[in-house]
Amino acid sequence: KIGKQLFRIIMLGDSTVGKSSLLKRYTEDLFLESINQTVGVDFYVHFLEVEPGVRVKLQFWDTAGQERFRSVTRSYYRNSVGGLLVFDMTNQASFDNIKEWHAEVCERVQPNKVLFVLVGQKSDREDQGERVVSLEEAQKLAGQLGVPYVEASAKTGHNVKDTFELLTRRVYQGLLSGEVELQDGWDGDVEHGNYIRCLTSACWHLLVFNCRVYKCFS
Repeated sequence: KIGKQLFRIIMLGDSTVGKSSLLKRYTEDLFLESINQTVGVDFYVHFLEVEPGVRVKLQFWDTAGQERFRSVTRSYYRNSVGGLLVFDMTNQASFDNIKEWHAEVCERVQPNKVLFVLVGQKSDREDQGERVVSLEEAQKLAGQLGVPYVEASAKTGHNVKDTFELLTRRVYQGLLSGEVELQDGWDGDVEHGNYIRCLTSACWHLLVFNCRVYKCFS
């Protein structure tokens, strides 16, 4: 039954666009002005009722945006059914790279399919005149990719909940219609290194490092 299944969701986009901040706002309703960059992959769990009586478990893989970690993070695309393509509205390069992120995931998950939502992050900075990616540009790209587009701000919380719920319900409807299928198996490749796993609040965080295995609880 879908209501008892796990939805694996990947966070995609360049470093510093605010992927981790979006997740922290959604899962813990917190925003930190300064947050450590993701090293390898962070892992979060959340639950959502997609319709009355149907509750699903969301497993978020927050991938590092730096090129030096791409060989690690690519292995986590497998078995995902949903993805948030995140760019910084004040950073043109992060927007220009979205097509590459999208293509990379689509290639890796074949013959399966991942459903996406395009997210323009840091919408709160538009009032400060810092926006460089126009609404028209973003909507055009979303149309080319065939995905919905949402503008959000992890700082203010604007549209954050709606963004994650939009993707979750999109995946849920895709599963009902047969557009996507849930895949079983391990998400990721530990051959690239060991990991540090930390439990904070109700969420697990998984960081990939080339080092010994540590466990920490806070």
